[in-house]
Amino acid sequence: MRPLLAAVLALAVGVPALPSYAQSPELIFRRSTVFRLLSPNDKLATYGIDDPEVEGVACHFTVPEKGGWAGAFGFAEQLSEVSLACRQIGPIRFKSRSSQGDVVFREGRSFFFKRVQIVRGCDARRNVLVYMIYSDKLIDGSPQNSTSTVPIMPWGQQAEIARCGDFIS
Repeated sequence: MRPLLAAVLALAVGVPALPSYAQSPELIFRRSTVFRLLSPNDKLATYGIDDPEVEGVACHFTVPEKGGWAGAFGFAEQLSEVSLACRQIGPIRFKSRSSQGDVVFREGRSFFFKRVQIVRGCDARRNVLVYMIYSDKLIDGSPQNSTSTVPIMPWGQQAEIARCGDFIS
C-alpha cells in the first residue's frame, strides 16, 4: 500500500509542473529575493525558449518561484507576476501557418490548476510578431501580463523578408 501511495503522491506533485508542449524552458539563472532560514528561499527565475513555429525568435521570461516547504514540494500558489522579452536571433522563417493567439509555451505553475502561457500574434500592418505572457487559473485568471514585440528585419545576407501576415491569421 505504501508504494502505491508514494507513486500517487509523486504523480500528483509532478504533473502540474510538466509543460504541455515538448519544449521545456531552459533555466538561465535564479536569484534569491526572500531569505528563509530553514527552508528554500523565494526566487526569481529567468528561462529561455525558442519559438517552436518561428525559426529565428527566442524569448526570455522571468517568473517568481515561491520558497518555503510548500514551494519546495510544489504546493505553494505561485505568484502571477511575469515579464517577457523576445528578440530576433537569426533569419526569420515560419515553419507553418498559425492563428492569432496560438500558444508558444504553456507550463503549470502550481498544484491547483494555475499555468503560465506565452502566446503569439502578428501585427501585419507593421510586420511585427507580438508575444504576450500571462498566467491563468481554472476559475480566476490574472490581469498580470507582459508583452514583447519582434519586428521582422533582414538578417545577414537575407534578400527577402518574411511577412508575418502571410503565415498568421
